[in-house]
Amino acid sequence: MEESNIFDDKIFNFEDRLVRFAGECIFFTRNLNKSYENEYYKNQLIRSSGSSSLNFGEAQGTNSDKDFIFKVGLTVKELKESRNSLKILNYIEEGNETTRALLLKEVEELIAIASKMIINKK
Repeated sequence: MEESNIFDDKIFNFEDRLVRFAGECIFFTRNLNKSYENEYYKNQLIRSSGSSSLNFGEAQGTNSDKDFIFKVGLTVKELKESRNSLKILNYIEEGNETTRALLLKEVEELIAIASKMIINKK
């Protein structure tokens, strides 16, 4: 039997994908071994993944294209920070390997989508 993919359910709403990504990062970090290093990257990942979702929520309430681009730019910045934390955890082989790979794939897709939003607004 094939292992279930946490991202099998297709979500087409970008905000909902960001929320799911942040939530899955929290679930992932709950299973990390207890160590100083893991606590550091766990906290970074939780903050940056959640912040990407929150910044996009703010972007939806902006009144100008300039403000929208700025807020979505912050979303991209936080997603890239999440990606970096995941890459470090991947490098040290911490956490579930399958979940790490799925989170890395999802964050790459989220970065691409948000970056395209910025390009389309320019």
